Amino acid sequence: MKPAPWIAALLCPLTLLCAVLPATALAAASASAVAQSSRPLAAQIDAIIQQPRYAAADWGIAVVSLDSGRTLYAHQSGKLFVPASTAKLFTAALTLQTLDPQSRIPTRLLSAAAIRHGKLDGPLLLYGMGDPTLGTPGANPDWADNLAAQLAARGIHEVHGDLIADATYFSGPSLGKGWEASDLLGWFAAPASALSVHENTVALTVTPAGRAGLPPQLGFVPDVATPPLTSTLTTAPARTRGDINLYRAPGDTLLHAFGSMAVGTPAQTYQLAIPDPAQQAGNELRAALTRHGVRLTGELRVLTWPERDDTLRANAQVLAEVLSPPVSEILTQGLKRSQNLYLQNLLQLDGISAQAAAASQPGAHTGFLSSEAWGLRALHDFLERIGIAPSSVVMEEGSGLSRGDLVTPAAMTQLLQYIAAQPWAGALQDMLPVAGVDGTLEWRMRDGLATDKVHAKTGSMNHVHCIAGYVTAPDGQRLAFAIMLNNYDRGDGGEPPANRDIDAIVQLLAGWHGAG
Repeated sequence: MKPAPWIAALLCPLTLLCAVLPATALAAASASAVAQSSRPLAAQIDAIIQQPRYAAADWGIAVVSLDSGRTLYAHQSGKLFVPASTAKLFTAALTLQTLDPQSRIPTRLLSAAAIRHGKLDGPLLLYGMGDPTLGTPGANPDWADNLAAQLAARGIHEVHGDLIADATYFSGPSLGKGWEASDLLGWFAAPASALSVHENTVALTVTPAGRAGLPPQLGFVPDVATPPLTSTLTTAPARTRGDINLYRAPGDTLLHAFGSMAVGTPAQTYQLAIPDPAQQAGNELRAALTRHGVRLTGELRVLTWPERDDTLRANAQVLAEVLSPPVSEILTQGLKRSQNLYLQNLLQLDGISAQAAAASQPGAHTGFLSSEAWGLRALHDFLERIGIAPSSVVMEEGSGLSRGDLVTPAAMTQLLQYIAAQPWAGALQDMLPVAGVDGTLEWRMRDGLATDKVHAKTGSMNHVHCIAGYVTAPDGQRLAFAIMLNNYDRGDGGEPPANRDIDAIVQLLAGWHGAG
């Protein structure tokens, strides 16, 4: 998911504008539409989407009954829309078709060098194989110490060679196709890497000094991830409007901080993407080796695509290993939290599996395709097998962060219908946010018929608001729905958020009694 514009604009002044709207303005047409339950469903939905404020916007909606297969409502359902993070449903379905949900992704220490009298006589390879959760709470937070301890337990107290952080298990750029340069400092656009750590982010906390004119304190967590930094930030007099600016040029590692922060202002924390996750992982392991009494005589080197040195892994043995949570848990976190890195890494793992399967087939592709491209090829083949027209789904990457991703609402509901008929349908439904309960829907639809009755994936970016998933009507009938709003500019005229009207439509579906 891409945050609201003020969060996403990390390369611009970071200013949050909070407007307190009257309760009557927030209720507006959406509340009245829900109340008119005696009107046919189509008429109630039409009343919401035909409000004057949406005159220049585009709505695409498809609602189908999973029990009868009947289309209950459609509006521009065959038109392509930017789906934002609802696109993660396609990656999720492909992953459950391709990977064993209970499999775990390893991160390994490898070496082909001989071990003599406690000395590894050659380079040590830190080899990532796509785990996006490494170093997160509940998923190997002490991964580096764990690997170092395993190495020491083998009696190794010296590595006579370099430590090589190898992220070449994925081929291709670390940024998804179509990701925008203006997003790349934000946590939600962290680079995807086969050797990822701490979700490829670092937290920056800015704390004002005690008096004006002094520089604020800047703290990074983890501190080992502190980037090259130049700062001209200053502390301004009390009650001065804050103006904190953070910028990193695309392709550069230097973080620029400038502007001001008023005395007495609470500390502000920003979650930033790190540009080189493999370098970060290597630094953490090097420090852990020292803590566990393993001396490294060489340097830290990093291998990322298009560099590659397969000889390093030839005849190598596994000296230590940590495992990810099961793929099902990674997928659950990726969908509940709308975590872009998780789904982009999973797409590339799907691609590696597809590439391996294709290599044994007659007429196998011999040219270069990135791991992402192999994943998208597998997705294309999957959609063709289940009868979804290629022209109705255009995917550039696996997370929905690209505006080049395009999906018709009809194709989305067709995917949802297919999922509902699979043995893993219940598992996937449980992975989705639940209205008013958890994930990205925790604070939406907390009151009304939809609460705890809707399992759906949200998606949002500037001018895009979407939701797709399942709802159970009062009579027990199961519905699949896709609601996509594109090209909507709320402006600053005091209009209620678009999600209120989207949620109102979902509430109508949750209260549908099979007539109209």
